[in-house]
Amino acid sequence: MRPVFVSPAGAGEWSLLIRVQPGARKSEFSGVRDGRLCIRIAAPAVENKANKLLTAFVAEALALRSAKVSLLSGESGRQKRLLVLAEEEPDWSRLSS
Repeated sequence: MRPVFVSPAGAGEWSLLIRVQPGARKSEFSGVRDGRLCIRIAAPAVENKANKLLTAFVAEALALRSAKVSLLSGESGRQKRLLVLAEEEPDWSRLSS
């Protein structure tokens, strides 16, 4: 079953609703709240560092190349929307604490 924070965005594309907490001690998943996957990121919210680490962290968790995960919206806010590109639907259970 697909989690509440994931929705199809086209053929081989999925949209993920994320809530980010930058500046954490370590990067980790911290549950689901208000229909968004919560992620703590071990990078400051300056010079796009947190966004770059966020996309790389999600890609690694899903066993995808970093280029397959990109930021669709929310560049300067805590609420973001990511685009995941994959031929087959990823194993969303990998996105858990």
